[in-house]
Amino acid sequence: MIIPLTPYPAALVKTKLKRILVIADLHIGWEIALSDRGIHVPTQTPKMLRKLKELISAYKPQELLILGDVKHTVATAEIGEWHDVPNFFEELKKQIHVIKIIPGNHDGNLEPLLPESIKILQSSGVVIDDVGFFHGHKWPSPTLLKCKTLVMGHVHPVVAFRDPAGFRITRQIWVKAKCNGLSLAKVLLQKHHVKLERGVRETLWRRYKVKLKASQIFIMPSFNEFLGGRPLNERVKSGRFVGPILRSEAIDMANAEVYLLDGTYLGTLNQLKDLTH
Repeated sequence: MIIPLTPYPAALVKTKLKRILVIADLHIGWEIALSDRGIHVPTQTPKMLRKLKELISAYKPQELLILGDVKHTVATAEIGEWHDVPNFFEELKKQIHVIKIIPGNHDGNLEPLLPESIKILQSSGVVIDDVGFFHGHKWPSPTLLKCKTLVMGHVHPVVAFRDPAGFRITRQIWVKAKCNGLSLAKVLLQKHHVKLERGVRETLWRRYKVKLKASQIFIMPSFNEFLGGRPLNERVKSGRFVGPILRSEAIDMANAEVYLLDGTYLGTLNQLKDLTH
């Protein structure tokens, strides 16, 4: 079971044995990239650390799972990241001992920055009970299709509005969309160069011992609330979504449900697509 922790950009997974706190997209060092372009924003790392510590104290998870993009620089690490990333996790370890990371596209050369006890998982994702987690910049493993619910980051989902005065406002959101499991399975098998044997379901079972159950997907808001992102209610008109799985046509983004961080239901992306004008 996965539970969004309103009003935070975080979720809690409850299993029979433990509670796991889930977040995505920290982008530590993002401010450095902005300063290189002449935009100076105070570092958000201490604020994120405080917020995360509050969540750990309140919900007492046994594990923390981060769905990628711990740091901001894609292939290497800036000088500031060499300081901020290790300090961030050393402080976290004082409150929670098990920390796992599914690497994202910004996590190149992340391992040297992490304390030894931090575990880096496969970028293809991980299964926890009946939920499959992955970052979203690449195709997940077909093994995740045995989960009814998929959860990803990467997108930094927001919606945009125009107030009565004409000012543009953006807000972070949760997205819940229906997933055509059969269509997604077919695409994943093709992308993993698996030849179909009789049918999609039969191939999944023979190759991965997976019974197809995937039927919905959650897109997590970024834990770094200062990150931007092209509003999804603009993208729904063009169909140009971020990440291969959202472009696969197996995810019904037009009718995806949109929720603010406080849990307020706004409607579907299709219903919200004209609010930016």
